[in-house]
Amino acid sequence: MTDEPLQPSGPAISAMVLAGGQSSRLGRDKAFLMVNGQPLVAHTVRKLAALSDDLLLITNNPTPYEPLRLPVRLVPDERRGEGALMGIYSGLKAARHSHALAVACDMPFLNLPLLRSMLPLIIGYDVVIPRIDGSLEPLHAIYSKACLPFMARLLEQGQRQIIAFFPQVRVRYLGEEEIDRFDPQHLSFVNVNTPEDWERARKLLE
Repeated sequence: MTDEPLQPSGPAISAMVLAGGQSSRLGRDKAFLMVNGQPLVAHTVRKLAALSDDLLLITNNPTPYEPLRLPVRLVPDERRGEGALMGIYSGLKAARHSHALAVACDMPFLNLPLLRSMLPLIIGYDVVIPRIDGSLEPLHAIYSKACLPFMARLLEQGQRQIIAFFPQVRVRYLGEEEIDRFDPQHLSFVNVNTPEDWERARKLLE
C-alpha cells in the first residue's frame, strides 16, 4: 500500500536517505528489512516522495538497490569511510534545491505531518533540527547548501560529529512541544541498530 500523496507545504526541498551504515550490530542490511511487504528503504523513499521532487539515496554500493527501481538518484560519498557527515555533505552537494532533508534508512516510523511541519521553518535558517530531551536528531533534519563549506572544513580536519559546525550557521531547533503535536511518542526517531531494536519495531508495526 502506498502512502497518500500529501503535498508539501513550504519551500521546495530535496530529500536524501543515508544508507551507508555497515549494519554490523544487526547482522544484516537494515535497508532491506521488510516493512509492510516492502524493503525498509523503499518504504522510506515512498514517504519522502510526498515531500520532495528530488530524492537521493546516499550509498557507496548501488548494486543491491538497482533492482528496486526506486525514484531516486544514487549518490556515493565523495570519500568513503567518513561517516554520516560525509553522507550528508555528499547528498547536499548533489541536491537540486537549496535545502535538503536528511534521514537514515533505518527509521521505520517517519511521520509525514511532522516532516511537513518542518518545511516552512527553513526560511531564514540553514538547519532545522528536532531536539528531544536535550539531544539533537541530525538524521531527521534539514540542511541548506550554506552549510557545505563548514561541513567541508570539519571533514578536512578529520572531524565526524555532524553538529560541530552548528555555531557557524543559523539553526532552528524544533522543540518537544512542536514535535508532540504530530508525534507524541517520538517514534519518528526510532532507529533499528540491533536485533532487539528490530523486534521492538516489528511489534509496533503490527
